[in-house]
Amino acid sequence: MRIHVAFTPAEAVAAPVAIVVDVMRATSTIAQALAFGWQRVYCAPGIDEARALRASLGEGLLGGERDAVQIPGFDLGASPREVREPVGSTLIMSTTNGTRAVVAAAAASDVVLLGSLLNLDAVATEARERGGDVVVLCAGWKDTFAIDDAYCAGRITRLLDGTRTDAAIASEVIASAFATSLEGINARTYGPPGLEDDLAWVTQDNLLDVVPRFSRMVEGAAEIVV
Repeated sequence: MRIHVAFTPAEAVAAPVAIVVDVMRATSTIAQALAFGWQRVYCAPGIDEARALRASLGEGLLGGERDAVQIPGFDLGASPREVREPVGSTLIMSTTNGTRAVVAAAAASDVVLLGSLLNLDAVATEARERGGDVVVLCAGWKDTFAIDDAYCAGRITRLLDGTRTDAAIASEVIASAFATSLEGINARTYGPPGLEDDLAWVTQDNLLDVVPRFSRMVEGAAEIVV
């Protein structure tokens, strides 16, 4: 097994298994939603695509953010705390970084899983069982490196057995630099205030045992199920 980390979606490479990471907050929120009863989550790359998909499906709640602020007119933001009670079966999300990263991974890899600190062991176990090379794709921040996703990537790759690329080794060095998950995620400076509760939530290691996975593309959006 060859283990690689792509620090931005622009670095996405083909691999049998891809694990997309956007700790704050898309992949954490999607894992939370599916664990708590939502049947499917669609990752739309843009706001217009999300709205068009809901119109086409005739159902679904819109959730998402731009620069960590809920999109005007959307039903929900992107907080994992908002999806603890399923208020529908279908969630259509569009976020600044994470949903675009999922779509990018779906175009490059055979199997796409969604990882976070919330499901560390579960996603690593799934990747090991599937076998083959693994790339961990970090959502980053507007196509640039983000240390919080790199930290989580390192936590995941440490659970995998195989030959590591320099990027994978670098992510593990970052993961080793922090004593706790909260410290690792807080190493990044976040924009608007008021995210403290979400920071505390997404840094709960192994809270969930679900592994969100890409199912199919639907009108430009990636359908995620368990």
